[in-house]
Amino acid sequence: MTKLTHLDETGAARMVDVGGKAETQRRAVASGRIAMSPQALAAIRDGNAPKGDVLAAARIAGIMAAKRTGELIPLCHPLGLEAVTVDFAFEESDGAHAIRVTATASLTGKTGVEMEAMTAASIALLTIYDMAKAVDKGMVIADLRLVEKTGGKSGDWRAEP
Repeated sequence: MTKLTHLDETGAARMVDVGGKAETQRRAVASGRIAMSPQALAAIRDGNAPKGDVLAAARIAGIMAAKRTGELIPLCHPLGLEAVTVDFAFEESDGAHAIRVTATASLTGKTGVEMEAMTAASIALLTIYDMAKAVDKGMVIADLRLVEKTGGKSGDWRAEP
């Protein structure tokens, strides 16, 4: 069984000591989607949502959230991120209407940026919901996951499709 790094030998929560670790280039990509009605998707795509430019607000919210991950998740280290991107793709097939959010975070540092990418994607998805809920309160956020990460002692990792 893998040792849980955020627990000490007595089982108490702790922040991992990364002081002796080497700095490496690290990058993480996270993704999630929000399913919605055709009307909501059209309003977002056409810029006609009641609260304004949904994707611009969601992009900024995701970037801001990544920068504050250390304040939001109790045992995360505060990180000096070098880059954060939040991208969107419209998904329309088999009667489904959704927006896929993909967030990427990177830095050169002693600890990974998986939580920053996941937080960026999460908050971008929640912002889309908030900005478009007047059109569709039944939107569903799903499939939030780490897609890949590079760097660090554990090396590179990519999710199975």
